[in-house]
Amino acid sequence: MMAEYLLFATERYALPILAPLAQALHASGQSVSAWFTDGAAGASLPGVPDVGLQQALALRPRAVFSAANWVPPFIAGAKVQVFHGFNVQKRDSARGHFRVRGLFDLYCTQGPATTAPFRELAEREGHFAVAETGWPKLDPLFLDDAGASAALRAPAQGRPVILFGSTFTERLSAAPHLFEQIAADIAGGAHYWLLTLHPKCPPELFARYRALAGPNAAFIEPEQVMAAQRAADVLVSDTSSIVSEFVVQHKPVVTFRNRVPQPHMIDFDDPSQLPAMLERALHPEPALMAEIRRYADDIHPWRDGRSSERVIAATEDFLSGEMGVLKRKPFGAWTRGLQIRKDLGYWGPSRR
Repeated sequence: MMAEYLLFATERYALPILAPLAQALHASGQSVSAWFTDGAAGASLPGVPDVGLQQALALRPRAVFSAANWVPPFIAGAKVQVFHGFNVQKRDSARGHFRVRGLFDLYCTQGPATTAPFRELAEREGHFAVAETGWPKLDPLFLDDAGASAALRAPAQGRPVILFGSTFTERLSAAPHLFEQIAADIAGGAHYWLLTLHPKCPPELFARYRALAGPNAAFIEPEQVMAAQRAADVLVSDTSSIVSEFVVQHKPVVTFRNRVPQPHMIDFDDPSQLPAMLERALHPEPALMAEIRRYADDIHPWRDGRSSERVIAATEDFLSGEMGVLKRKPFGAWTRGLQIRKDLGYWGPSRR
């Protein structure tokens, strides 16, 4: 029987996370709608109707898949956290990836590195369940993309392809520091560059990097980032979630002043070192590749492109009671719910 599901996002970068889920739901014959608000307002996914608050209430979805830190608790259905990134340790655990706000019923984790901590939290708190599913956003890395990545790579004409992606967090962003070196390498023409920035980066930074596009570089919009990761040989970044996404493909990453440098990264702190770092990444030693594979298997061992299907299956298991009975949500969830109501201007009845 057809059921209704709702996708929820507050930022544009959530679209590549939720798009594979929408495709998997459609493939299984289910109905799916999307409520995109705040920074994601006005965005859309192919074949997915856009709804607002009142429509979302009226839909009474079977489940809500959220790629945000929060979800409106007064909407019907199981509240499923699918995450908006990997744990890249931008903040301490209590404030970052493992912060539990009491709003979600089910956490669909990406791999062993996040599954174990969330299961410990679930055993302690008792008001949510955990299932390791892999991350829907990475499904396109391992499936046929209908030539999208090949099209991005074609202008390189056999040259190595370097992807640059930077976080928006000002104190961690490589974009302001590496601009001159990247511009010089692009001018040299030995490599072909794919350039992208986090949607929250300042407009003036976007303008500078967009201006580098030409015979030796292209600027990549958020919707193209997954295809760009498939197309590239090496990633240059900082303390961004894209580092972990890229490594899952078993490809080298060059990081500028990463907050927590690790053995699978080629980390450096002097912009003038960029050419040498690129050379090392394009000719990685066996020890580096071993670290890359080890880390990738810890954060996301799933390489079949079927994480979306596992998220849906885990949600159905939860709804059927196979994951047990949850405790009541903590008091903090109630106060957060009030704040969400205030922010959204909704004081009507809950549809849970």
